[in-house]
Amino acid sequence: MSIDYSLLAVISCAALFAGFIDSMVGGGGLIQIPALFTMLPKELPATLFGTNKIASVFGTANAAWRYSRRVSMPWRTTLPAATAAFAFSFLGAMAVAWLPRDLLRPLILVMLVASAAYTFWRKDFGALHRPQYAGRHELVYALIVGGAIGFYDGFFGPGTGSFLIFLFVRFFGFDFLHASAASKVVNVATNLAAIGFFIPNGFYLPLVALVMAIFNIFGSVIGTQLALRHGSGFVRQVFLFVVSALIIKFALDTF
Repeated sequence: MSIDYSLLAVISCAALFAGFIDSMVGGGGLIQIPALFTMLPKELPATLFGTNKIASVFGTANAAWRYSRRVSMPWRTTLPAATAAFAFSFLGAMAVAWLPRDLLRPLILVMLVASAAYTFWRKDFGALHRPQYAGRHELVYALIVGGAIGFYDGFFGPGTGSFLIFLFVRFFGFDFLHASAASKVVNVATNLAAIGFFIPNGFYLPLVALVMAIFNIFGSVIGTQLALRHGSGFVRQVFLFVVSALIIKFALDTF
């Protein structure tokens, strides 16, 4: 396939910004996916989604690695959640065939509004890192959250990272910085599960995916540095901004 390099440059800029946002609070798909559909309208949707996932997993993995070097990663929560997310993302992808996705939009919109309102009104929400569970309870809740998020990501997708961060803060007592770090590991798992479907079936553009992956990594480097430098308060502000953007998108799509 011949590539218009001016269009590739636009997509690369989108990947850079997506990696930047995604490395902190998720939501990079809001930037990358519309850019791909706009710039490459003749490609199959599955091909564009596969290309997006390949690019995203590199930026997300880079962010997870950088966080793990500077933040005490809550592995006892993160690894079970990531394992469950990987498994259930396959089930979510299978469910697309027999569940109408449009029925979820109003519910997701309500959940996003509730998450934003709760975070906004609770000024101390996610300010301190106070893990609430240990032992068996921690494992069980991690598997439940990971499974639910994995199914959602496989079935629908947009906002996965933001939902994860909110759940880690609300139910596990993490601050926003630790929640962001943990969410990256789970996101890597769900992205790998999706790639396990897209690549064997040829649903990706190798050159586009490679270039976008490089710029996604650059963006994630900048984003993680800012998050680590400015801490949970900064991540909370970016979280509210991205969730507000998600609310607007889902409202427009729903109504």
